Amino acid sequence: MQVEIWADFACPFCYIGKRRFEKALEEFEHNDGIEIVYRSFELDPNAPKHVSHDVYDMLSNRYGMSRQEAINMNQSVIKQAADEGLQFQYEGMVLTNTFDAHRLRHFADQYSKGAVVSELLFQAYFTKSKDLSDHTMLADLAVEAGLDREEALSMLAGKQFAEQVRSDEEKGRRLGIRGVPFYVINHKHTVSGAQAGTVFLNALQQGWEDQQQLKIVKSTSDAACADGSCVIKD
Repeated sequence: MQVEIWADFACPFCYIGKRRFEKALEEFEHNDGIEIVYRSFELDPNAPKHVSHDVYDMLSNRYGMSRQEAINMNQSVIKQAADEGLQFQYEGMVLTNTFDAHRLRHFADQYSKGAVVSELLFQAYFTKSKDLSDHTMLADLAVEAGLDREEALSMLAGKQFAEQVRSDEEKGRRLGIRGVPFYVINHKHTVSGAQAGTVFLNALQQGWEDQQQLKIVKSTSDAACADGSCVIKD
């Protein structure tokens, strides 16, 4: 059974949702039959690589709230993250463009390291205050994942995997995805947002049961023919 996950590495609820989904997957009795496919999504494709303001000013401008309201909102997110064992650091967060980070994840996929690199990218952004557009830092993460530094740097210096990122984003648009995280189970069942583990577990179970029913139907006749989420910036 396939689970596609659309997420952005600058989305706090994508990281929180990742932990909740992983915990649900551990409880799912058929987890050895699950294929996880990571899909790229940028909350702000036009975000600059370097900005002068901090995350609180960004939230104030984007959502029309005061700076103190933005601080209070992030405290709530920090608490949710802590409940999942994550230590978010908003004070030193480096706002940037995540396109190259998504390209790195696609690069890692070809070596079956996409899941490892995804975790490292989330960790770098939310817990270590790293710049996800910095090629040297991204190459460091590639090495940490067991990939070749020079190959990663060469890829980042060029245009490789840009098409794959855009293809994921286009598929997401066709599905009507405007907020992440977003999970699609076997092209049929969807879960939007960093939901509770029980929601993920129920969705996985429903997808599995549907798949088994389809297999039974196919084999019965020889004649048969074969809200917690980040919202996209307008």
